[in-house]
Amino acid sequence: MEPPERPGPSSWTDLDRPPLRAAALRAALVGPGGWSRLDVVATTGSTNADLLADESAPDGAVLVADHQGAGKGRLGRTWTAPPRSSLAVSVLLRPAPPVDRWSLLPLVTGLAVVETLDALGVRAGLKWPNDVLVTGPDRPGKVCGILCEVRPGRVVVGAGINVSLRTGELPVETATSIALAGARARDRDTVLRRYLRALRGRLDAWAAGEPVLADYRAASLTLGQRVRAQLPDGTALEGVAVDVEDDGRLVVQPSGGARTSLAAADVVHLRPA
Repeated sequence: MEPPERPGPSSWTDLDRPPLRAAALRAALVGPGGWSRLDVVATTGSTNADLLADESAPDGAVLVADHQGAGKGRLGRTWTAPPRSSLAVSVLLRPAPPVDRWSLLPLVTGLAVVETLDALGVRAGLKWPNDVLVTGPDRPGKVCGILCEVRPGRVVVGAGINVSLRTGELPVETATSIALAGARARDRDTVLRRYLRALRGRLDAWAAGEPVLADYRAASLTLGQRVRAQLPDGTALEGVAVDVEDDGRLVVQPSGGARTSLAAADVVHLRPA
Protein backbone atom coordinates (compact mmCIF):
# COMPACT_ATOMS: atom_id res chain seq x y z
CA MET A 1 0.00 0.00 0.00
CA GLU A 2 1.29 3.44 -0.91
CA PRO A 3 1.86 5.86 1.97
CA PRO A 4 -0.44 8.88 2.10
CA GLU A 5 0.64 11.69 -0.19
CA ARG A 6 1.94 14.73 1.63
CA PRO A 7 2.46 18.31 0.52
CA GLY A 8 5.87 19.10 -0.94
CA PRO A 9 8.24 21.84 0.10
CA SER A 10 5.87 24.55 -1.13
CA SER A 11 3.40 24.10 1.71
CA TRP A 12 -0.23 25.09 1.46
CA THR A 13 -2.11 26.91 4.19
CA ASP A 14 -5.75 26.89 3.05
CA LEU A 15 -7.08 23.63 4.50
CA ASP A 16 -10.19 23.89 2.33
CA ARG A 17 -7.98 23.68 -0.78
CA PRO A 18 -5.63 20.70 -0.52
CA PRO A 19 -3.38 19.65 -3.42
CA LEU A 20 -4.64 17.03 -5.84
CA ARG A 21 -3.66 13.46 -4.95
CA ALA A 22 -1.83 12.38 -8.09
CA ALA A 23 -1.20 8.71 -7.22
CA ALA A 24 -4.81 8.10 -6.21
CA LEU A 25 -6.07 9.80 -9.35
CA ARG A 26 -3.79 7.69 -11.55
CA ALA A 27 -4.93 4.52 -9.82
CA ALA A 28 -8.57 5.44 -10.45
CA LEU A 29 -8.36 6.81 -13.98
CA VAL A 30 -5.39 5.36 -15.87
CA GLY A 31 -5.71 1.97 -17.52
CA PRO A 32 -7.88 -0.01 -19.95
CA GLY A 33 -11.04 1.89 -20.79
CA GLY A 34 -9.66 5.05 -19.20
CA TRP A 35 -6.72 7.36 -19.83
CA SER A 36 -3.20 6.48 -20.90
CA ARG A 37 -1.30 8.86 -18.62
CA LEU A 38 -2.14 11.37 -15.91
CA ASP A 39 0.27 13.96 -14.54
CA VAL A 40 -0.37 16.55 -11.86
CA VAL A 41 1.89 19.59 -11.53
CA ALA A 42 1.90 22.14 -8.72
CA THR A 43 1.96 25.09 -11.09
CA THR A 44 2.34 25.87 -14.78
CA GLY A 45 1.56 28.60 -17.24
CA SER A 46 -0.92 26.62 -19.33
CA THR A 47 -1.76 22.92 -19.32
CA ASN A 48 -2.84 23.22 -22.96
CA ALA A 49 0.49 24.74 -23.98
CA ASP A 50 2.46 22.11 -22.07
CA LEU A 51 0.67 19.21 -23.74
CA LEU A 52 0.92 20.81 -27.17
CA ALA A 53 4.67 21.15 -26.68
CA ASP A 54 4.98 17.44 -25.81
CA GLU A 55 4.93 15.94 -29.30
CA SER A 56 5.55 12.44 -27.92
CA ALA A 57 2.51 12.53 -25.60
CA PRO A 58 0.29 9.51 -26.22
CA ASP A 59 -3.37 9.62 -27.11
CA GLY A 60 -5.27 10.01 -23.85
CA ALA A 61 -2.56 11.84 -21.90
CA VAL A 62 -3.97 14.07 -19.15
CA LEU A 63 -2.28 17.05 -17.51
CA VAL A 64 -3.74 18.80 -14.47
CA ALA A 65 -2.33 21.77 -12.58
CA ASP A 66 -2.97 22.80 -8.99
CA HIS A 67 -2.36 26.33 -10.18
CA GLN A 68 -2.35 27.69 -13.73
CA GLY A 69 -0.76 31.10 -14.01
CA ALA A 70 -1.29 31.87 -17.69
CA GLY A 71 -4.39 30.02 -18.71
CA LYS A 72 -6.11 31.23 -21.83
CA GLY A 73 -9.49 31.08 -23.44
CA ARG A 74 -10.85 31.84 -26.85
CA LEU A 75 -9.86 35.09 -28.60
CA GLY A 76 -6.70 35.34 -26.51
CA ARG A 77 -8.48 36.00 -23.22
CA THR A 78 -6.57 35.14 -20.05
CA TRP A 79 -7.93 32.98 -17.26
CA THR A 80 -6.54 32.91 -13.73
CA ALA A 81 -7.74 31.70 -10.32
CA PRO A 82 -6.28 31.36 -6.82
CA PRO A 83 -4.13 28.23 -6.32
CA ARG A 84 -6.10 25.00 -5.83
CA SER A 85 -9.48 26.76 -6.24
CA SER A 86 -10.20 25.39 -9.71
CA LEU A 87 -9.47 22.53 -12.04
CA ALA A 88 -7.18 23.32 -14.97
CA VAL A 89 -7.17 20.08 -16.95
CA SER A 90 -6.12 19.28 -20.51
CA VAL A 91 -6.24 16.03 -22.45
CA LEU A 92 -4.32 15.20 -25.59
CA LEU A 93 -6.14 13.25 -28.30
CA ARG A 94 -4.99 11.69 -31.53
CA PRO A 95 -8.51 11.10 -32.84
CA ALA A 96 -9.34 8.37 -35.33
CA PRO A 97 -12.34 10.25 -36.81
CA PRO A 98 -11.52 12.54 -39.75
CA VAL A 99 -10.39 16.09 -39.01
CA ASP A 100 -13.65 17.58 -40.27
CA ARG A 101 -15.38 15.98 -37.27
CA TRP A 102 -12.97 17.45 -34.71
CA SER A 103 -15.00 20.67 -34.68
CA LEU A 104 -17.52 18.84 -32.48
CA LEU A 105 -15.00 18.31 -29.68
CA PRO A 106 -15.83 21.55 -27.78
CA LEU A 107 -19.50 20.51 -27.82
CA VAL A 108 -18.68 16.96 -26.68
CA THR A 109 -16.52 18.33 -23.87
CA GLY A 110 -19.24 20.73 -22.77
CA LEU A 111 -21.68 17.83 -22.49
CA ALA A 112 -19.20 16.00 -20.25
CA VAL A 113 -18.98 19.04 -17.95
CA VAL A 114 -22.78 19.38 -17.78
CA GLU A 115 -23.03 15.66 -16.98
CA THR A 116 -20.45 16.10 -14.22
CA LEU A 117 -22.21 19.07 -12.66
CA ASP A 118 -25.57 17.32 -12.82
CA ALA A 119 -24.10 14.43 -10.79
CA LEU A 120 -22.99 17.02 -8.21
CA GLY A 121 -26.46 18.57 -7.98
CA VAL A 122 -25.70 21.68 -10.06
CA ARG A 123 -27.97 22.58 -12.96
CA ALA A 124 -26.03 23.83 -15.96
CA GLY A 125 -26.29 24.35 -19.70
CA LEU A 126 -24.13 25.24 -22.68
CA LYS A 127 -23.52 28.61 -24.29
CA TRP A 128 -22.18 28.17 -27.81
CA PRO A 129 -19.44 27.45 -28.51
CA ASN A 130 -17.43 26.76 -25.38
CA ASP A 131 -18.94 28.01 -22.11
CA VAL A 132 -20.75 26.10 -19.38
CA LEU A 133 -23.21 28.20 -17.39
CA VAL A 134 -24.90 27.41 -14.10
CA THR A 135 -28.61 28.04 -14.56
CA GLY A 136 -29.68 28.16 -10.93
CA PRO A 137 -31.23 28.45 -8.54
CA ASP A 138 -28.04 29.36 -6.67
CA ARG A 139 -25.52 31.82 -8.11
CA PRO A 140 -26.07 31.46 -11.89
CA GLY A 141 -23.12 32.33 -14.13
CA LYS A 142 -20.19 30.96 -16.07
CA VAL A 143 -18.53 28.05 -14.29
CA CYS A 144 -16.34 26.56 -17.01
CA GLY A 145 -14.60 27.52 -20.21
CA ILE A 146 -13.37 25.08 -22.85
CA LEU A 147 -10.55 25.57 -25.34
CA CYS A 148 -9.60 23.11 -28.09
CA GLU A 149 -6.32 23.64 -29.93
CA VAL A 150 -5.47 21.63 -33.03
CA ARG A 151 -2.10 20.62 -34.40
CA PRO A 152 -1.34 18.16 -37.22
CA GLY A 153 -2.48 14.74 -36.06
CA ARG A 154 -3.50 15.79 -32.57
CA VAL A 155 -5.73 18.08 -30.56
CA VAL A 156 -5.62 19.27 -26.97
CA VAL A 157 -8.90 19.80 -25.16
CA GLY A 158 -8.63 22.08 -22.13
CA ALA A 159 -11.25 22.86 -19.50
CA GLY A 160 -11.13 25.27 -16.58
CA ILE A 161 -13.76 24.51 -13.93
CA ASN A 162 -14.30 26.92 -11.05
CA VAL A 163 -14.61 24.71 -7.98
CA SER A 164 -14.22 26.60 -4.68
CA LEU A 165 -13.90 30.23 -5.74
CA ARG A 166 -15.55 32.57 -3.25
CA THR A 167 -17.56 35.60 -4.27
CA GLY A 168 -14.68 38.01 -3.78
CA GLU A 169 -12.35 35.84 -5.88
CA LEU A 170 -14.48 35.70 -9.01
CA PRO A 171 -12.81 37.41 -11.98
CA VAL A 172 -16.07 38.99 -13.20
CA GLU A 173 -19.57 39.38 -11.80
CA THR A 174 -20.97 36.96 -14.35
CA ALA A 175 -18.77 34.10 -13.13
CA THR A 176 -19.55 31.52 -10.47
CA SER A 177 -18.17 28.33 -8.94
CA ILE A 178 -19.69 24.97 -8.14
CA ALA A 179 -19.30 25.75 -4.43
CA LEU A 180 -21.34 28.94 -4.78
CA ALA A 181 -23.88 26.99 -6.84
CA GLY A 182 -24.41 24.52 -3.98
CA ALA A 183 -22.59 21.46 -5.30
CA ARG A 184 -22.91 18.36 -3.13
CA ALA A 185 -19.17 17.68 -3.47
CA ARG A 186 -16.49 20.35 -3.68
CA ASP A 187 -13.39 18.20 -3.41
CA ARG A 188 -11.36 18.68 -6.60
CA ASP A 189 -10.29 15.03 -6.71
CA THR A 190 -13.94 13.99 -6.78
CA VAL A 191 -14.87 16.57 -9.42
CA LEU A 192 -11.88 15.61 -11.58
CA ARG A 193 -12.70 11.90 -11.43
CA ARG A 194 -16.30 12.52 -12.43
CA TYR A 195 -15.29 14.85 -15.25
CA LEU A 196 -12.62 12.59 -16.75
CA ARG A 197 -14.93 9.56 -16.62
CA ALA A 198 -17.74 11.54 -18.25
CA LEU A 199 -15.36 12.90 -20.88
CA ARG A 200 -13.96 9.45 -21.65
CA GLY A 201 -17.46 8.12 -22.21
CA ARG A 202 -18.47 11.05 -24.39
CA LEU A 203 -15.30 10.86 -26.48
CA ASP A 204 -15.65 7.11 -27.01
CA ALA A 205 -19.25 7.56 -28.17
CA TRP A 206 -18.21 10.39 -30.52
CA ALA A 207 -15.36 8.30 -31.96
CA ALA A 208 -17.79 5.43 -32.53
CA GLY A 209 -20.00 7.73 -34.61
CA GLU A 210 -22.84 8.04 -32.14
CA PRO A 211 -24.98 11.18 -32.55
CA VAL A 212 -23.90 14.19 -30.51
CA LEU A 213 -26.20 16.99 -31.53
CA ALA A 214 -29.45 15.78 -29.96
CA ASP A 215 -27.88 15.89 -26.51
CA TYR A 216 -26.18 19.18 -27.32
CA ARG A 217 -29.41 20.81 -28.47
CA ALA A 218 -31.13 19.63 -25.28
CA ALA A 219 -28.40 21.20 -23.13
CA SER A 220 -28.03 24.40 -25.19
CA LEU A 221 -28.85 27.73 -23.60
CA THR A 222 -28.16 29.55 -26.88
CA LEU A 223 -30.70 27.95 -29.20
CA GLY A 224 -33.91 29.94 -29.30
CA GLN A 225 -32.19 33.03 -27.90
CA ARG A 226 -31.74 36.35 -29.59
CA VAL A 227 -27.98 36.80 -29.86
CA ARG A 228 -25.32 39.20 -31.03
CA ALA A 229 -22.40 37.40 -32.69
CA GLN A 230 -19.16 39.34 -32.91
CA LEU A 231 -17.38 37.89 -35.95
CA PRO A 232 -13.63 37.48 -36.46
CA ASP A 233 -13.59 40.20 -39.12
CA GLY A 234 -14.90 42.77 -36.64
CA THR A 235 -18.50 42.85 -37.89
CA ALA A 236 -21.49 41.81 -35.81
CA LEU A 237 -24.61 39.81 -36.58
CA GLU A 238 -27.84 39.93 -34.59
CA GLY A 239 -30.63 37.43 -34.82
CA VAL A 240 -32.13 34.32 -33.28
CA ALA A 241 -29.96 31.23 -32.81
CA VAL A 242 -32.08 28.59 -34.51
CA ASP A 243 -29.90 25.48 -34.87
CA VAL A 244 -26.50 23.82 -34.66
CA GLU A 245 -25.30 22.09 -37.83
CA ASP A 246 -23.66 18.67 -38.07
CA ASP A 247 -20.18 20.20 -37.87
CA GLY A 248 -21.06 22.30 -34.81
CA ARG A 249 -21.67 25.60 -36.62
CA LEU A 250 -24.28 27.87 -35.06
CA VAL A 251 -27.11 28.95 -37.36
CA VAL A 252 -28.40 32.48 -36.77
CA GLN A 253 -31.54 33.87 -38.37
CA PRO A 254 -31.37 37.70 -38.64
CA SER A 255 -34.62 39.61 -38.78
CA GLY A 256 -35.58 39.82 -42.44
CA GLY A 257 -32.34 38.22 -43.62
CA ALA A 258 -30.97 34.87 -44.68
CA ARG A 259 -29.78 32.27 -42.20
CA THR A 260 -26.06 32.44 -41.51
CA SER A 261 -23.85 29.59 -40.28
CA LEU A 262 -21.08 30.63 -37.88
CA ALA A 263 -17.94 28.58 -37.36
CA ALA A 264 -16.43 31.07 -34.91
CA ALA A 265 -17.87 34.04 -33.09
CA ASP A 266 -18.10 35.66 -29.69
CA VAL A 267 -21.78 35.24 -28.86
CA VAL A 268 -23.75 37.37 -26.41
CA HIS A 269 -27.24 36.41 -25.33
CA LEU A 270 -29.46 39.47 -25.67
CA ARG A 271 -32.26 40.19 -23.28
CA PRO A 272 -35.75 40.25 -24.77
CA ALA A 273 -36.76 43.72 -25.94
